[in-house]
Amino acid sequence: MLLYEKCTAFAERLNNLRDSVKTEEAMKTAFVLPFLQALGYDVFNPLEVIPEYTLDHGVKKAEKVDYAIRVAGLIAVLMECKQLGAPLSSKQASQLFRYFTVSEAKFAILTDGARYLFFTDLAAPNKMDEEPFFEFNLLNFTHEDVLELSRFAKSVFNAEAIQLAASNLRVVRQLQAELRAEFESPSEDLIKLFFSRLNPGARFTAQANTRFSVLVKKAVEAFRAELAGSAAEDDITVLAEATVLSNKEGVETTQDELDAMALIQTLVADCAPPDDVVLRDAKSYCAILFQNNNRKPIARLYFNRSVQKQIGLFASAEETKYPLDSVADIQHYADMLRATVAGYQSSGDSQVLTSSFTEQSMDSLAPTGQVSTVASPAETSPPKISITVFGMGAT
Repeated sequence: MLLYEKCTAFAERLNNLRDSVKTEEAMKTAFVLPFLQALGYDVFNPLEVIPEYTLDHGVKKAEKVDYAIRVAGLIAVLMECKQLGAPLSSKQASQLFRYFTVSEAKFAILTDGARYLFFTDLAAPNKMDEEPFFEFNLLNFTHEDVLELSRFAKSVFNAEAIQLAASNLRVVRQLQAELRAEFESPSEDLIKLFFSRLNPGARFTAQANTRFSVLVKKAVEAFRAELAGSAAEDDITVLAEATVLSNKEGVETTQDELDAMALIQTLVADCAPPDDVVLRDAKSYCAILFQNNNRKPIARLYFNRSVQKQIGLFASAEETKYPLDSVADIQHYADMLRATVAGYQSSGDSQVLTSSFTEQSMDSLAPTGQVSTVASPAETSPPKISITVFGMGAT
């Protein structure tokens, strides 16, 4: 079941049970633990999802946070739970603020089982931000929200990549606030900018300011009306369209494909922002593209085949294939994925990769002992997942 479908089922479950869930403990059992389980965490393993995690804070000893989540041996996330429907404000987050400063965790979640507020330390190291960088609401979410949530899945968890995404989300919100303010009441700086563009070299006088203030406001109102009409006609958001293109007839984007895309986004995060890594699904394969350009494929995911699935690398015109035991094995090809993206960034739009990215350099990036032509799997081998990563010679 896809993560989106799981969240939809959780929303229905929440609506059906909310009148019966009267205590915080009942809320944890009914909603929080299944939510963590959907993200791939073993809620029955107290070494991974640790209940009543104990921390010392100054003179206060043995303070407890509801859950701590351990990833790769380290405490990665702290979670504080409140009763369903309780307000989730800075006052309710005060415990998390204290816990965060004395923990190695880089993320904190405040939840009432329906709303999940995600915090990190963007403003100051080891000090939890006062405002969450992301909120997931089980009663009101979009595909884009699920994509952001999937970054916290156990199989693709990468603290640095999540913090980069959190920083991007914060900047986008700040820009939205600035744009909203300009739309509602254009500033003198904006009016002056448009005046200078339309009247190069002219002096921006008080009379010009008065006249252009009225004109800019009219233009902004007309533009907002135009945007509203376009949105109603298309019935789709630009961001969602650019991020996941998977609703074609007969095409189903699986959770493995979403997890793979999220993992690839994290693996190349040091050379490309997550929004530049775009999923475009089709019947025969699921493409992961750079900047939504089908001439710049980062990978192809063949997750829907009944035969053995493989990873095909294109160091030259001839394909070389590698097996994958799980989505997580994509990490073995991190250097190749980064080199592919770096090649796109350093080359012209019409180029796939730079000419210096040779077959020899591709082989040097491949995991040791895994380079091979297509090999027939043993009959007893379980089905394997594969992706195709494009290098020199791909078209």
